Amino acid sequence: MVKRLRQRERGIALLAVLMGVALMTLIVVDFTTVATLGYLSAANQANELRAYYLAKSSVAIGLGLLGQDARNKAASKNQLPDTLNDIWATPYPQTKVDGGIASLSIVDENRKININQMVNPSNGQQIKNSVLILERLFAVLGVSNQIIPALIEWISPPGNNIGGAGLDYYARLIPPYAPRNGPMPTIGDLKMVAGVDEATFLVLKQFLTVVPQPQANGGIVVNINTAPPEVIAALVPELTENPTLVKEIVLARMLRPFAKTTDVGNLPGVGTFSTRLMQVLTTQSKYFTISATGSFAGSRKMVYAVFQRQSNGTALLASWREE
Repeated sequence: MVKRLRQRERGIALLAVLMGVALMTLIVVDFTTVATLGYLSAANQANELRAYYLAKSSVAIGLGLLGQDARNKAASKNQLPDTLNDIWATPYPQTKVDGGIASLSIVDENRKININQMVNPSNGQQIKNSVLILERLFAVLGVSNQIIPALIEWISPPGNNIGGAGLDYYARLIPPYAPRNGPMPTIGDLKMVAGVDEATFLVLKQFLTVVPQPQANGGIVVNINTAPPEVIAALVPELTENPTLVKEIVLARMLRPFAKTTDVGNLPGVGTFSTRLMQVLTTQSKYFTISATGSFAGSRKMVYAVFQRQSNGTALLASWREE
């Protein structure tokens, strides 16, 4: 009897020891896992921070290119145009920095159609010619023109109902939000307009801008030296109907950028509507978007910064977005 009790006690003790060892093993494994995850999290945060600073450094390089270009032009006695041959428009190679990669690209916003200039800010009335240009652009791009009333409603003062999506529409969304009822501060606002899905936004943002802010009675003006063919085709009906002439304008500026807007009017086939075309053209660009990317050990950060360049080479920040 006593022998059996002792055997049972030994068995219970062995079981307790085994349970203790198993518990300690679980604790050690859990501690190791937590420590490893903490280390990986800290390492990822450090890599993301390095990538972010590489992106910011790329923005600084972009500002340097814009500044150098402005100073070069200021040294000239003549007002030189902004063209796709300028140093800021030249593709900048990726740069390896301490194990990371920095890259950037610069696009002038003056090549695009200013979406805020559909409505006169002084009286809230539509600027007819600007709206017609937008309608032609949508037709060229194959985008539904049913978005246009909602877009104009978005930037119009409250109570200026033109038949687009109003407050009632946005209030029923989940989550609900109110329309801007004023100029768009960034092109990201376009995503919130009724009818604009992600695919449509990705197309339109290449051709639409929100800078500069609209001036009283101001209409659309684009840089003929940098505008994409789709934008050029939308400026006047004659170009919309004549894609060949649009190609000839693009070819002419490649061979010799337009020093003055009147140079465009001298091209064959443009003379009959040159007066109307000149009203929406410029050869200068003041706003630029620097798209900068920093990559480090699998982490990537992107910065989109819009600057207003000054004639002395300095720049004023208009907007800053990070991803």
